[in-house]
Amino acid sequence: MEPFLTKLHDKRIILASNSPRRQELLKALGVDFEVKVHPVDETVPTDLPAEYAAAYLSKLKADSFPVPLGENEILITADTIVIVKGRILGKPNSELEAFEMIKSLSGATHTVMTAVTFKDSKRQITVEDEAKVSFRFLEEDEIWYYIRNFKPFDKAGAYGIQEWIGFVGVTSIEGSYFTVMGFPQHLVYQQLKKW
Repeated sequence: MEPFLTKLHDKRIILASNSPRRQELLKALGVDFEVKVHPVDETVPTDLPAEYAAAYLSKLKADSFPVPLGENEILITADTIVIVKGRILGKPNSELEAFEMIKSLSGATHTVMTAVTFKDSKRQITVEDEAKVSFRFLEEDEIWYYIRNFKPFDKAGAYGIQEWIGFVGVTSIEGSYFTVMGFPQHLVYQQLKKW
């Protein structure tokens, strides 16, 4: 474990996420953790403004965790959403839906919001971060190539910035690259350091 996080050595950290990217990024901070996932209905209330959706879902995942936390346990949940023209893009359910999502991002700038919730037996806090991502105009065959070869059905907005589409399509990022990946490490580190 990294020296700055040594006070966590007696804590049991639980990451409630199936995302291999979040697992990889938390591990890169030098944190020992285990993964325990509890399925949650990720439906956002229709009257909730788009910019509050990531925090809402991250808190929902923490609140829905089925096992009471012990004295030395810290639960971490997270959610990422993509917002384009005020509309939330979640995870696509089909190739066609993925195509329509990426097409809506082509030649435009969109917002990515990631929220992370930390919870123990006594307290809970949610932090969030925002980044702006710009794509060049993508040709339809490029979009189909990406979808068929990378199958981005577990990703908000139907794309992973760390994959082929990010390499060839993203022209600029304003904010943290890791927020776009789905885990703002600078905020996670700051919170764990305080815990």
